Amino acid sequence: MTIRNWFKFFINSMLIGGLITGVLGLFIRWDDAFAKYFEAGQWSEFLAAFAFMVVMGFTVSVITQMGFFAYLTIHQMGVNIFRTLTLWNWVQLLIIAFVIFDLIMFRFRPNAETTSQVWLYAFLLVVLIGTGVVVALIKANKTKKHVLISALFFMIVISTLEWLPVLMVNADNVDSWVTLLLFPILAVNAYQLLALPKYNAKSDEDRLKLEARRKARREAEAKVK
Repeated sequence: MTIRNWFKFFINSMLIGGLITGVLGLFIRWDDAFAKYFEAGQWSEFLAAFAFMVVMGFTVSVITQMGFFAYLTIHQMGVNIFRTLTLWNWVQLLIIAFVIFDLIMFRFRPNAETTSQVWLYAFLLVVLIGTGVVVALIKANKTKKHVLISALFFMIVISTLEWLPVLMVNADNVDSWVTLLLFPILAVNAYQLLALPKYNAKSDEDRLKLEARRKARREAEAKVK
């Protein structure tokens, strides 16, 4: 990928993360972060709280982008270590199952102290797995079927690793953060997974155009000589 296209990819990912976190933050964290300023008419503080949510989304986006490019390296290493994509896919399926089990038994279950929390964590788990399956199917249909497991692994396992820091926080309002941050993580990861081929293709086109211009310049210089 060329620097220009990588920069577009980076900025678009950040905008998605910031926009989703800011907008959903108005609803998910209304009582904790916005209601008191709205009721008091403190609009500067209200906008500052919204800006904080957007910046948080930018931060999440940067983390997810680091996770995406780290996974590209891990995926290639996995194929090389296990020699065949089929065996590596089975390993990825095993890791997916382990991560889901870990989420349920060691992240959600200890924190689900009330019925509402049980339903909340069940909903979040469905969102995580459901989004992963849908994005993986779209990715497989747009490219090749053998990428289905890898896409599913990325959307579930890597997203969970990026989500893990907030899952490990022990605080009174942690549920709202756990809920809020899952959505930008999934959105940015889905965008990266589905949009990367377009940016790679655009980078190839740009390189071909650049090479054509260089060739034309060399030919023009040769004619002058």
